[in-house]
Amino acid sequence: MFQPSSVALSSRLPSLEVSVDNGPLNNSDGAWPDDAQTLFEREVRMNLAEPEDTIRFGYARLQITEVANNRAGKALQAFQLMTLMTPALLGVPLEWYRTAVKAEVQIVNSRGKVLGTYAETGESSIRVAMYHGYSQTQAPRLADMEALRQAIAKIKLKVEVDAVRLGSELLTAGPLEAGKPDVEAAAEASLEE
Repeated sequence: MFQPSSVALSSRLPSLEVSVDNGPLNNSDGAWPDDAQTLFEREVRMNLAEPEDTIRFGYARLQITEVANNRAGKALQAFQLMTLMTPALLGVPLEWYRTAVKAEVQIVNSRGKVLGTYAETGESSIRVAMYHGYSQTQAPRLADMEALRQAIAKIKLKVEVDAVRLGSELLTAGPLEAGKPDVEAAAEASLEE
């Protein structure tokens, strides 16, 4: 569920601190509160930034701005119940969980300056079935994470175009200040400008 895409940036960014604002995803009936954080951290560490460097040069901020959930197949469920779930035993799906997510990623340097903002949407459709789908308890969470994974993958293609510029600007701004909480240091730096 939290496996990021296998394609990494050709020119990785310097190591970044990760922050996530779940926004409307918190109101979804599927995703758990830390799911987006886990997925985005893995994506940044494995595909966007240098994973081995312990010195952070800025932030990768994910903000989820819109989430739309839909359960399709209610008529099919009614038919299944009237026939004592016989079609389900024969492999007919019970329903589909569909999610559409709009996400935005900002790359911010150590001084709090936003270097790039990238927004995209992702959609998923997860089948609930007895033999070849997911259970009704797993499907909503999986639908939310799959839609977010797709949005992040599309954003990564946009970051790829600016990767060299972003990397040089992050290095020019220098590392995050040691000894201060990272979020506070960036807020202080942005107030000084």
